[in-house]
Amino acid sequence: MPSFRYFAAALAAGLMLISMPANAQQTWPAREVRFVVPFSSGTTSDILARAVAQHVAAAIGKPVIVDNQGGAGGNIAAASVARAQPDGHTILFATTGPAATNKLMYKNLTFDPQRDFEPVVLIGKSPVIIVATSAVPARNLKELIDFLKADPDKLNVGYPGNGTLGHITGELFQQLAGVKMGGVQYRGSAAIISDLLGGHINIAMDSMAAYIGNVNEGSLRALAIAGASRWSGLPEVPTVAESGLPGFEATVWYALLAPAGTPPQVIDKLNAAVNGFLATPATQDLFGKLGIQGAGGTPADLKTFIASEIAKWEPIVKGANISF
Repeated sequence: MPSFRYFAAALAAGLMLISMPANAQQTWPAREVRFVVPFSSGTTSDILARAVAQHVAAAIGKPVIVDNQGGAGGNIAAASVARAQPDGHTILFATTGPAATNKLMYKNLTFDPQRDFEPVVLIGKSPVIIVATSAVPARNLKELIDFLKADPDKLNVGYPGNGTLGHITGELFQQLAGVKMGGVQYRGSAAIISDLLGGHINIAMDSMAAYIGNVNEGSLRALAIAGASRWSGLPEVPTVAESGLPGFEATVWYALLAPAGTPPQVIDKLNAAVNGFLATPATQDLFGKLGIQGAGGTPADLKTFIASEIAKWEPIVKGANISF
């Protein structure tokens, strides 16, 4: 009889251990959740991540902290999250590079965004903007293309870094428009704007947020935005597609990715919280200031979107021979 009791006790203990993962899933989050941001504080990614974190924290009842891990085009942050426990407590606040295009450029990438992450939700898109100084004799994109065809290599364009979306957008633009510009690489938008205003470069292609103030005050001229539609904050600025390059779209986008193997229940809760964030008036106001167009949707929507972005940019990256 004692042996039966010992057997029963061991069986009960084993069943309890087996059920622990399910219980852990049901009680998520057990502690604070960490959003790992691939760029430094004060960037658009950081500002947006902190706003999302505040809303998600209220929705899940636990703190959500922002952990900035810049470097290597976002790859340092992405690699650290890819190695994290898939328990829903470490989440990548991803941007276009580490979530998609870096895969096409970095030869020794230690993670694969499609293999090592679970898609959670697409948060929003910030179209690339094409701006010019007042000295450029073009008031719109069509006039810029005409000028570049008449005077090849006459103008220089600034990009926010080699392999950034601004850079590969510039390569796509030149390929489709049949023009050439000299390319100058910078470390971020602030340095580009400084050289634009100083007359050292003529054009910039970069995510929109940093340029809105200068465009509104008239110190820089917006020629086009590379979104699917015009942006309400600059309604007079046409899209690149409207300006003679049909189907042209290039946006810096923001999404949540979790380590592969994260329980579906956790993914669904995070997805619901972020979709709730996107529906608030405060978010609409913030997005208006940052030049972001809200997205949302399901994890499956994000998975399809990432695959489409990789397929779109792969021939451009290979054609321009961008690699690290």
